[in-house]
Order: sequence, then C-alpha cells, then structure tokens
Amino acid sequence: MSTRHAIDPSAPLVIEAQDLKTHFQGRSGILSALVGVKPPSARALDGVDLRIREREIVGLVGESGCGKSTLGMTLVRMYQPTDGQILYRGEDITKVEGRRLKAYRHSAQIIFQDPYSSLNPRLTIGQVIEEPLIIHGIGTAAERREKVIRALELVRIPAEGNIDRYPSDLSGGQRQRVAIARALVLEPKFIVADEPVSMLDVSIQASVLELLDELSRELGLAVLYISHDIATVGYICNHVAVMYLGRIVEEGRSEDVLMRPLHPYTQRLMDAIPRMTPGETPERIELRGDVPSPLAVPPGCRFSSRCPYATALCEAVEPALSDQAEAHRVRCHIYDDRAARAHPDLPAPRAGKITEVAETGALVAAAEDARWQS
Repeated sequence: MSTRHAIDPSAPLVIEAQDLKTHFQGRSGILSALVGVKPPSARALDGVDLRIREREIVGLVGESGCGKSTLGMTLVRMYQPTDGQILYRGEDITKVEGRRLKAYRHSAQIIFQDPYSSLNPRLTIGQVIEEPLIIHGIGTAAERREKVIRALELVRIPAEGNIDRYPSDLSGGQRQRVAIARALVLEPKFIVADEPVSMLDVSIQASVLELLDELSRELGLAVLYISHDIATVGYICNHVAVMYLGRIVEEGRSEDVLMRPLHPYTQRLMDAIPRMTPGETPERIELRGDVPSPLAVPPGCRFSSRCPYATALCEAVEPALSDQAEAHRVRCHIYDDRAARAHPDLPAPRAGKITEVAETGALVAAAEDARWQS
C-alpha cells in the first residue's frame, strides 16, 4: 500500500544542491593552539547533489549521524554551507544574508522531529502558528487570524475549540499537525520534514504521512522527507536518496532503490527489515564495525571498512556516483569499472552475491503492507 503519486518530469525544479558541503570546525586544546595545530573539521556533508521538483517528495535515509539532518538544515540555511551551491528556483541563495535570506526563509520551512519540544508551551495554538507571520510582518491581526484558521483547516484541526488551547492539551499527532500548520502558514514552496513521524504511534504516522502527500499535491510543495524508517519512505516518497557518512551512495525512484537495491549498504538496510512470512525466522543481518568518524573520513570508499565485498581498490579510490538505469545511480566500484581500469594493480571487487537481490522486493512489500494495512 502506498500513497505515492506520479511526478511530472518536466515540473520546475524548486530546490537544488550542487556539490554541497557543510564542515564543522573542531576545537583545539591549549597546547595545540599554542603550537598552531589546526583542529580537524567534521565533514558532516561532503559533496551532495540533490534536486527536488514541485509536488515531489524525496526521501533521505541512512543511519544516525550520516548527515541527513545537516543536509536539511543546510538547505533551509539554518547552517551556512562550507562549499557548493544551493539553488532555489534557479537563484543562488548559498551566501545570501539579511533581507534576501529572510525572504528565502519565507519560502523554505522545516518540520522538526519532536512535536513535544518544537512548540512553545507558553503560547496557544493560534499564537504558535501566528508567530511566523508576525516575524515576517504579514497582515493585520485580523488577516493573520484568518491565515491561522486556514492553516489549521489544511491539517484537519478545527479552529473552533482548538485555536486558544495550549500544546499540552493536545495529543502527539495533533501537536505534529500544528507543527505542520506552522510551517504552512507562510505558504512555502519547499519543506524539510525531519523525521516528522518517528515519535508517533504507527496508526497516527499513516494519517500524518497521507496529509503530507496530500499537501504536496494540492499546494505544489517540494518536500525533503528525512527518515531512518525505510517503510515510511517507501510509503510516501517518489524518489529516494541513501546517505552514508556525508555522501549519497545510491539514489533513484523509490521502486528501484527499495525493490532492487544495488549498493551493499542499501542492501544491508533492506535486509534489516523484518520478514512477515508466518513461521519464517530469518537470519539477523548486522553491519560489521562502526560508522567512521566525520572527523577522520577514511580514504577510498567510505563504506569499505564495513563492506563484505571491499578490496584494495575500494580502500584506495573513492567510487563516483554512476548511472545504472533510468534515474538510478550508485556509488560502488562493482558497477563502475573506470577506477579499476585506471588502477590495474589494485584488485577490484566482484559482484558475487551482491546481485542476488530478487527476494528484497517481496520483503519490502510484505513489510509495507503489514505496517500500513490498518
């Protein structure tokens, strides 16, 4: 079961990241500072390309600490990128400041993960939603109240009886709908939804996801949906990007990436989804080792220390993000032999069992149906 809707490939681009990098400078100790040793930088984002069109929901998945939230907050300019470009409707807004930055933030909003801490408990629901309008100097008090009522209607919360209530009076699902209404009240064109349903019950998750999909279609929104839950990504997203240690390692249409994953990392993520076949107890799949620190990114393929197929070529040369099929790209030497030809002295990885993924599609479909059937 899925709510995904078809996307017009000719629809205008809303947001585009080009080789986007966000590094955070570490702190040095007193002795290091005295001798002039510069502390290492945490390479949270290290060269990301991403495009989102009108009415498109792009899913971003990966383990905790891979840079998903950093990408979302960089795209809305909560973080200043270190390098690369952010284009909004073709305009470079990477380094804009002052009024131009405020104008961009009018069009780009974010929905945070925790509806219990993202809403000010001292403000009423109406005041929470009205606050962005006041900050941007929009309308009179009466006009702002009309916009607040309209925003509540969009998220299916009756204004009467709720507009003067406080967040503590609402359930988790209602609070998250209020957070969505706050993001929508400025009528943005781009929204970052940073794990917006991870703290909600499964039955409530489905209704919130359906709401996001409906709003994307009706309002022409471009949405970056960040999640570690692949089932929800398959339920709502048109396009999926898989991130590992600040890089996108695989991306493509949802049905391609989730049903026919190519990168060893994506395959391991898919194998971790529980099987729903009665009486079947599958072998538990775990990734070996820990995610390397962004303060010390290893050379070569960033996944090589945990990949069962890694060879000396993987440890020495980072693979490019290469095209494999229509709109399906993967960053792995198994599917791109250019590095192997350039370094014939280094043994290259071989496909082996990596291509035997036909079972994955049924696994994902079963997991989705079991999760969302109700």
